[in-house]
Amino acid sequence: MKIRIGGVPEHFNLPIHLAIENGDFLKKGIEVEWITFKGGTGQMTRALREDEVDVCILLTEGIITDIIKGNPSKIISQYVTTPLVWGVHTAANNKLQQHSDIYTKKYAISRFGSGSHLMAIVDANTQKEALDASQFEVIKNLDGALESLSNLETDVFYWEKFTTKPYIDNGQLKRVGEFITPWPCFVIAATNKIIASQPDAITQMLEVIHQSCRAFMQNDEAVQLVSQRYHQKLEDVAHWYHSTEWATHGWVSNKMIKNVLFNIKTANIIEKDEVIPELIWRRN
Repeated sequence: MKIRIGGVPEHFNLPIHLAIENGDFLKKGIEVEWITFKGGTGQMTRALREDEVDVCILLTEGIITDIIKGNPSKIISQYVTTPLVWGVHTAANNKLQQHSDIYTKKYAISRFGSGSHLMAIVDANTQKEALDASQFEVIKNLDGALESLSNLETDVFYWEKFTTKPYIDNGQLKRVGEFITPWPCFVIAATNKIIASQPDAITQMLEVIHQSCRAFMQNDEAVQLVSQRYHQKLEDVAHWYHSTEWATHGWVSNKMIKNVLFNIKTANIIEKDEVIPELIWRRN
């Protein structure tokens, strides 16, 4: 049985890469093809819709929104159970200095409805500020943001703080603030097609992922490993690793779903009276 798994090229997904390299999936009779999506959650939700991938590791709010908008997929497990810490960035040559001054500025976002878009709105809402659609500029990915910010075409960009840390260290970006997602940051989603056709393989795949996550959290060499593979400073990786926890079971919190729904409705990402379909696969 072959399963195509997609994810971003970031350190959160190392437990899955280690499971592939160790042959843990093959021991269960599952051949995993890993597909990297530099474009993030928006690119992955499209891939799920178009049957280019069977399973993805993506932002909780992104897949919930897209399932509501018709994506034929379901959440099958939480993946990272701690919140994502978003860095609030601007270019090093931008005059912007304070987090409190960002709300009238131009925002770079990977796409409308993405985490970089939603977090900007949720952050503004918590400060009783309102953002207008005209303030957002779609830049597709981190590379697009770096170019847009450096050219002063945009002023603000929300992205996972440790992923962007090397660009702060080399002087391309400066961080003017942080924002913590008010829910667990990553989930695992699968297409309805593979859930219906291969439920046993999906269950076994999750068992391998959860076991690899458990081992990764117990691995004394994990910080060194992440530092080497992702070219991050040891001290930065240590802070990230010791503030991150991965799921070791498939349970998905109903309260977490309610939190996300409240915020995406408040942000007008979906209509307040939107009919909510079944979002979670709960195997009988």
